[in-house]
Amino acid sequence: MARITAGVGSSHVPLLGVAVDQGKTEDDYFGPIFQGYEWTKRWEEEQKPDVVILVFNDHATAFDMKIVPTFAIGCGERYKPADEGWGPRPVPDVEGHADLAWHIAQSLILDEFDMTIINEMDVDHGLTVPMSMMFGTPDRWPVKVIPFAVNVVTYPVPTGNRCWAIGEAIRRAVESFPEDLNVQIWGTGGMSHQLQGPRAGLLNREWDNQFMDALIGDSDAARRIPHIEYLRETGSEGIEMVMWLIMRGALGKETRCLHRHYHIPCSNTAIGHLVLEPVETG
Repeated sequence: MARITAGVGSSHVPLLGVAVDQGKTEDDYFGPIFQGYEWTKRWEEEQKPDVVILVFNDHATAFDMKIVPTFAIGCGERYKPADEGWGPRPVPDVEGHADLAWHIAQSLILDEFDMTIINEMDVDHGLTVPMSMMFGTPDRWPVKVIPFAVNVVTYPVPTGNRCWAIGEAIRRAVESFPEDLNVQIWGTGGMSHQLQGPRAGLLNREWDNQFMDALIGDSDAARRIPHIEYLRETGSEGIEMVMWLIMRGALGKETRCLHRHYHIPCSNTAIGHLVLEPVETG
């Protein structure tokens, strides 16, 4: 059967895509950020996952205010990098895994999660930047990807509890897929940041690290963090961290931390990065 072997959490700051594309990853400013991903790049080469379920949010590229799906799963064969106003990033197309994606979609809907199914979609920095951070600049991405888009752009957004629960359902779906696949799930976005208003530029190092702490071990307290706490402590865009909870929920009752990285500043936010593995309990 297929199995979820690891979870990865990562910010998806668009400036990092610019640094990769312009060959600036070793500059004084960017060097400390990218150094924190070198361990993960080597680890990914060793792990050789077949599929990544990549939880991200679209930034008004595939979706706009005409349609705002709460949870959407990409079931297509291929996704091109989006033009976000300055041309598409010079990265490979993303190859999907349609069979597994459709299986997950069916399982989630029968598990009473209302999913939007996307067959055609260009993917923006929310997806392509994490791919660059973990895999560098290959001619072809070494894994197939199932895009899993979450609305964290406009309220109402899903609760942390609902995100954790859909992660649990994704785990059940993957484990019921008959093909032998090494699957990872990535939660992206965050950390604390606000892009507008009097608190523009807000960062909260202490809260960010407490959140990362909460994803390690056997506690599920993070699923009960209310929206107002994200807004108060992490700014209007910090709500993106609920996407990490989908990753955490998919890893089961307990996790072990394999790698951790946190750095300020990166653009107007911080970089947070975790690699977790599920702890199998008898």
